[in-house]
Amino acid sequence: MSNKFVTAPASVLDPRIEPARGRSVKSKWARDVLTFLMVFGPGLIVMVADNDAGAVSTYSQAGAQYGTRLLWLVLLLLPVTYFIQEMVVRLGIATGKGHAAMIYQRFGRWWGLFSLIDLELVNFLTLVTEFAAIDLALTKLGVDPRIGIPVAAAGLVLIAFTGSYRRWERTVVLLCLLDLAWFAVAFRLRPPAGELVRGALVPGVPAGGITADLMFLVIAIVGTTIAPWQLFFQQSCIADKRLRFSDLKWARLDTLLGACVTVTVAGCMMIAGSASLAHGFRFTDPAQMALDLGTAAGGFFRHAMLLLMVNAAVLGTTAISLSSAWAYGEVRGWAHSLQLPVREAPGFYAVYLACVAAAAGLVLIPGAPLQLIILGVQVLAGVMLPSAIIFLQLLLNDRELLGEFANKPWNNVVNWTIIIVLFALSLILAAQVAAPKLFPGA
Repeated sequence: MSNKFVTAPASVLDPRIEPARGRSVKSKWARDVLTFLMVFGPGLIVMVADNDAGAVSTYSQAGAQYGTRLLWLVLLLLPVTYFIQEMVVRLGIATGKGHAAMIYQRFGRWWGLFSLIDLELVNFLTLVTEFAAIDLALTKLGVDPRIGIPVAAAGLVLIAFTGSYRRWERTVVLLCLLDLAWFAVAFRLRPPAGELVRGALVPGVPAGGITADLMFLVIAIVGTTIAPWQLFFQQSCIADKRLRFSDLKWARLDTLLGACVTVTVAGCMMIAGSASLAHGFRFTDPAQMALDLGTAAGGFFRHAMLLLMVNAAVLGTTAISLSSAWAYGEVRGWAHSLQLPVREAPGFYAVYLACVAAAAGLVLIPGAPLQLIILGVQVLAGVMLPSAIIFLQLLLNDRELLGEFANKPWNNVVNWTIIIVLFALSLILAAQVAAPKLFPGA
């Protein structure tokens, strides 16, 4: 295996980063637990952060329109989320570099610029939708967005500007664990067990058959499974954390756990939407759904769901902003690590700050075209996602780069199948958003 893309530990390359101190642990079980806890983080964060404000809206709308009849689709997406991000894990460990840097090195400047520009544009527009969701939820909570949004933006800057990857990671993992409160929401709503089992295990089409609205929602659900920023974020996160091939099985476990949490939480969001349908409420947005359920089932649902909506948007914002900052820093050759203080990586932190501040500021502008931005995000993401995954697949078949950890034949069959399906669905979504009249009954 060629080592020309494999980096030495950051403590060797940069004397400012203190190497971890070793501890003697005799029990193999204890060693495994400690090793996993050291590796744990990137997989959970990238998966849970994908259940952002847009995902809350998509899954709750699916439940509000079709009850639990589409739970099987969410469950079916579990292996998709894992297989795509598992490739990112192997590539990040093998190269010690981010996804943007590898595209530049392996495919040249033109394709590198294409990927970077698309990523930065889609990321920024997605950030606007995250802050729009925070605005909406805070308004329903009685908080003036002119105060709440700057406070949220300041908090997002503070958690990243600590000069410590571990401090940032621990803070964000805590926010990820708060997302488990969706289980409490679903449990309190007490959906019929038989209905849940049937919806999750028996694929079927809701009453009314296959319509344009149903297809649009199905494609939107699939689109929330994997986003381009996730590829860039997790690979850069792994490089910043300095994981090695000895950590691979634990990084895979971290990613699998993250995928399981994300899919089950998505199911809980759909259950909340189905409760809205059962009470006869008309779905407009998840914030209004929280208010409606609050009037029918108690204030717990109103406050819990609105706060969870804010938490989802905050998680999405920090992860997406970091993916932009990491990618841009890698390409420009800047110092780009959360391990470094602001004064030693000013460009990296400036990009993060600019992303957060600009998106928050745009949402506060009266009459900002937020709906147009949301539609633009769907179209651009649909165009970029297949190409981003194709780059990833090609890199994972580079045996000079990965050696024995390159894709196996069965990996390629599974991954190319996923790519073809995502490519077709992304094109349909982009066409349906850009030209709704192409689809009768939309």
